[in-house]
Amino acid sequence: MARAIWKGAISFGLVHIPVALVSATSSQGVDFDWLDSRSMDPVGYKRVNKVTGKEVTKEHIVKGVQYEKGRYVVLSEEEIKSAHPLSTQTIDIFSFVDSEQIPLQNIDTPYYLAPDKRGGKVYALLRETLSKTNKVALAHVVLHTRQHLAALMPLESAMVLVMLRWPAEVRSLDTLELGSEVTKPELAKGELDMAKRLVEDMRADWKPEDYRDSFEDKIMALVERKANEGKIEDVETATGEEERKTADVIDLTELLKRSLGGKSAGKTPSKPAAKATTAKKATKRSSG
Repeated sequence: MARAIWKGAISFGLVHIPVALVSATSSQGVDFDWLDSRSMDPVGYKRVNKVTGKEVTKEHIVKGVQYEKGRYVVLSEEEIKSAHPLSTQTIDIFSFVDSEQIPLQNIDTPYYLAPDKRGGKVYALLRETLSKTNKVALAHVVLHTRQHLAALMPLESAMVLVMLRWPAEVRSLDTLELGSEVTKPELAKGELDMAKRLVEDMRADWKPEDYRDSFEDKIMALVERKANEGKIEDVETATGEEERKTADVIDLTELLKRSLGGKSAGKTPSKPAAKATTAKKATKRSSG
């Protein structure tokens, strides 16, 4: 399996499903780095005062939010840190909605979810439940100190966690100011029939192997040719890896039944469930 970028658990009711988050996409395209033509040294960015044009050292930089034009409120690192959401290492499901209700414009980045630490059976149970009910799970998850709205969806034998844009980030279709000729068109039957025939004539199956970035192919072919001609420059660069957080999470399959029972009866959980909840909280504290 590809390396997990995050480990935690799917949480709903009293049920916790240990999972590992794996990126479902990879960055493609040509990466052009800046180099000094005189020495072939890497060229970086400088922090520059936009008024004086002089470089500003790190210790003199503060963060501010524009309150009014030309007026800023300065916030300290401690104040910014205090506003970050608490990282719980859980994908907290708060509701289930019909899959077709998720607007396309709200969909952002997809991630694969894999079962972790003997969580396979409960993982499969949730996946099959979502598939058979045609539902997706809406959840909150914190990644890299940022809270995300996400949708948990079944995908063949696996599940996908799709990061969603917050509704406030998505512009309304009203911004297009579409006229009545678009919203209430008067189309002749012959025009529609011809358009349908054109679509039918151009119908094809989805073949991902057929779709490639021609610009990248041409650039990389050029790079390969010049490399074979010996036109290669040695450049020293520094590399580093970001530490990954992990969490030990308890797999509590039997709590699914207790979650349902507690909801229908409207009573407090029994002592075993309470112990399990305490174990869950202790696990969160240890993983934090």
